[in-house]
Formats: sequence, structure tokens, C-alpha cells
Amino acid sequence: MIKLEFFFDCSSPWTYLGFTNIQPIAAEFGVDIIWRPILVGGVFNAINGGVYEMRENMIPSKANYLSKDLKQWAKLAGIIVNHPPSIFPVNSVKAMRGCFIAEAQGILVPFATKVFEAYWRDDRDIADDAVLAEICSQVGLGEALFFDGIADQANKDRLKDNTQELMDRGGFGSPTIYINDSDMYFGNDRLVLVRDVLARL
Repeated sequence: MIKLEFFFDCSSPWTYLGFTNIQPIAAEFGVDIIWRPILVGGVFNAINGGVYEMRENMIPSKANYLSKDLKQWAKLAGIIVNHPPSIFPVNSVKAMRGCFIAEAQGILVPFATKVFEAYWRDDRDIADDAVLAEICSQVGLGEALFFDGIADQANKDRLKDNTQELMDRGGFGSPTIYINDSDMYFGNDRLVLVRDVLARL
């Protein structure tokens, strides 16, 4: 059996693309995706601080190109990505803890999709309790269950553990995909390689 893991944080537009694009690939080969919520800011702070320096010192021509690139990828994926959002970076910790509560209810994908859409399509603050409550309502996740869950130490620890595990396994950002534990791929644009590997397994 093929093991396919997807480590992700909804605060990244490239992760939104990867999250969207990996689903039909997995379905094509009959592979279940193991969703692994993380806090990518924790990864940057611990081992990949160069991301912040790159953002602060990016030359205008590269920034313009990346914006164009992102829009073309979004069009190809059939989603809307408005970049940059008015709040960037955003504190995604509540939303990412919430993925565990949604997963327990069998609705992680719908929940995470709504979080991605709220932030990247609708330019809403996914750190705001009112926005998160609205998302819960949209996917049928009880508001009290959600807010009690994200305050639970077990879910706080689980998010930290996933984040640490990603780094321990050689990851440095979001999205990171693993095939059969050790074969790692980083970024939406590497999904063509993921598909090629799955086709040969």
C-alpha cells in the first residue's frame, strides 16, 4: 500500500495550490492522503529564517514575476488567489489546530478548503474567531466543539509535534509531500514528480 502524506499550513498560497492539485492525483491512483497540519511559521523560525529575509529584500522584478506565476497556477487549478492579502503573514494557529477537530468529524478537507478560500480568495482574517465560527457553520462543525478543541492541550501538542516531525524528516516549508515515509517533495510545482512516482509504484 502506498503511503502519501501532505504537510500543510493554510497561510501559504502555494500550499492552497498543492492542497487543491494533489487531490485529483491521489484519486487517480486510488491513494488516500494523510493530511498533516503544521505551523509553517514555526518551521521558518526554527530552521528557515531566510524566508523572512527574502521577503524583505525581494527585488521588484522578481516580486512581479512571482505574482504573475501564482495567478497562472491558480487559473490552472481553477481557484482564486488574491495576493498579497491585506493581512500577511497571518496567524494560522487556530485554523491549523482546528483541522484536527475537523478531521475527527470526517470533514478536514471541507474545513481546510473553506479556510483557504476565506484567506486567499475572500481576504478574510483566519485568526479572527468570528471568521472561524462562520467557517465552522459552513461545514457543519459545532462552534463549541471547535473552540473547545483548539484550546485543548492535546491539539496544541499535536500541531507542535507535526511541525517538529516535518523538520526532523528534512522538511523546511509548506507544502511538503512524502511518499512512503522517506521520498520527499516540496511545493505545488513538484506534484508532477509526485504523479510520476505514483504512476510507477
